[in-house]
Amino acid sequence: MHARAPDFYMLMKPRVMVLAVFTALVGLTVAPGDLHPLNAFAAVLAIAAGAGAAGALNMWYDADIDAVMARTAMRPIPRGKVSSTEALVFGIVLAGSGNRGVLALAANVVAAALLAAAILFYVMVYTAWLKRLTPQNIVIGGAAGALPPVIGWAAATGQIGLEPLVLFLIIFLWTPPHFWALALNRTNDYARAGVPMLPVVAGRAATIRQTLIYCALLAMASALPWVLGFAGPIYGAAAIPCGAVLVVLALQLRRSAEADHSAPRRLFAFSIFYLFVLFAALLTDQLSRSTPASSFRTDAGAAPAEAMPRVVRAAGTSITTGTDEV
Repeated sequence: MHARAPDFYMLMKPRVMVLAVFTALVGLTVAPGDLHPLNAFAAVLAIAAGAGAAGALNMWYDADIDAVMARTAMRPIPRGKVSSTEALVFGIVLAGSGNRGVLALAANVVAAALLAAAILFYVMVYTAWLKRLTPQNIVIGGAAGALPPVIGWAAATGQIGLEPLVLFLIIFLWTPPHFWALALNRTNDYARAGVPMLPVVAGRAATIRQTLIYCALLAMASALPWVLGFAGPIYGAAAIPCGAVLVVLALQLRRSAEADHSAPRRLFAFSIFYLFVLFAALLTDQLSRSTPASSFRTDAGAAPAEAMPRVVRAAGTSITTGTDEV
């Protein structure tokens, strides 16, 4: 079992899990609540377990198509390192091992209910239904991936406000162009597996047009935290130029030749960097204020700002452009 631990670890889609945990951590940290550090740590662990469970159950259900797609053929189940039954049991144990109960005890039932909804939506709605049914699979299914900052905010405050909904909107708009940029270079892969991704169903031109629209909407939405006043100049200085670069890359993709695989690859890689920068800037901006509304506090009520850059650096190191997990 010790030798097989890395295979079970890969079932949890660790890079995707790190991104979900990081955005949830930012939501928790910038929220105006006052959660004890131990409770906050338990909440983050519960969210990580929930994200890992969703990844494992996704790999279990998609084992048949993963085996025929080049980018997923090296996942643990197609390689025979983990059986489908083992993956199913592992995912169920992770999902039902009390992480929602832990989150309810460490934080509140609102956050626990949101975590349960995110897992169910990703597994039942996106994986088992939408993915093989409609080219809008990733648009609708992206709601599950956009929930972590809302869960983090709810863990700190016990409620949902405008601020976490704006963060939800940013990730929701980010998801389609991120995945479509990947799918443009994997059209044959998806077609062979029978997955109706937009490039397979609508073609390259229509996919690029939709990608450009979403990138433009995302660039505008990413400025909302600064415009609405719950993020300061540090965030604005990061969001506005990065949004401009994102739109420029989408325009370059629109002008690129069909045989040009570098333009979609550049947009895909930058989209990961873009989302990380937005949330890292939001976190840095919050911690730089004289009276930060951080949920991580010392007994004196001050945020331990020196600890957070290490979290940001660790997340940035772990979030890579690997395509086998998305």
